[in-house]
Amino acid sequence: MKRTGMLLGVLFMGAICANTAYAQTEPQQQCEAKATEKNLIGDVKADYIKACVKTLKVADKAGQCEQAAADKKLSGAAKTSYIEKCVKTLNVADKAGQCEQAAANKKLSGAAKTSYIEKCVKTLNVADKAGQCEQVAADKKLSGAAKTSYVEKCLKDSTQK
Repeated sequence: MKRTGMLLGVLFMGAICANTAYAQTEPQQQCEAKATEKNLIGDVKADYIKACVKTLKVADKAGQCEQAAADKKLSGAAKTSYIEKCVKTLNVADKAGQCEQAAANKKLSGAAKTSYIEKCVKTLNVADKAGQCEQVAADKKLSGAAKTSYVEKCLKDSTQK
């Protein structure tokens, strides 16, 4: 009886440790594991992983901002507004960090580094917006000239705001 109880305890602890380790892996690894579990292959798997990673990163940022809003005891519209601004700020910080690293890799400094980072962040923002416009066009099942026209107008409208 004691052996059975000990065995179950060890198995239970192993399961907890396995779940903790799984939860602490990088988003990329988590998404790859989920895609494998779903038996996805090729481009479908790659698209799933890309969307999954993005979702996990957004959820993580939103969670951080939700916690900060709770710490500030915000509620209602003030909380919603705070979280939206917080997530945008974290996204910009991510892009700036990527661009800072690229500038460091290029061994840039001073005004050249500042200029490079500013242009890099703008380029990443445009790329993000282009991706969003492409996704909306795909959701609307646009193709050919209609898709191209929609995406161009979408990008143009976003830069005028």
